Amino acid sequence: MKKNLLLGLPFIVLSPWIHANESPQLAVGMAFDQQLSVVVEVDDTYRVTAGNDGMAFDYILKRGVIDPETSMSWYVGVGAWNEWNDVFGARVPLGMNVNFYDGWNLYAQVHPELNLYKGPELQLSGALGITYKF
Repeated sequence: MKKNLLLGLPFIVLSPWIHANESPQLAVGMAFDQQLSVVVEVDDTYRVTAGNDGMAFDYILKRGVIDPETSMSWYVGVGAWNEWNDVFGARVPLGMNVNFYDGWNLYAQVHPELNLYKGPELQLSGALGITYKF
């Protein structure tokens, strides 16, 4: 039950927003997050990652510019993750973006995680990905 709820959460959250916005910006790519993963990002705000080990949903709260000349920026968000073996929890992605070519974005992040499966346990993980914005 928990697994199905967590898997459906991104679609429940995004559904009203996607229908209200006529043309959301969509970025699709690959990452090493939940092992090898597919990444879908909507309007630089919502990121859904599904991979070999599980899936994650992140909401990017704040972005800022590090260096305008190199298109380098930072971000912080909140999210949830679920592994296919029913392990789940919350996370706080802290990352950097580099827009290195027209429409192409490289990102790296660390995310402190709170594993909630058999009681609260803090852990640290990370992700590296590339997306193309349509």
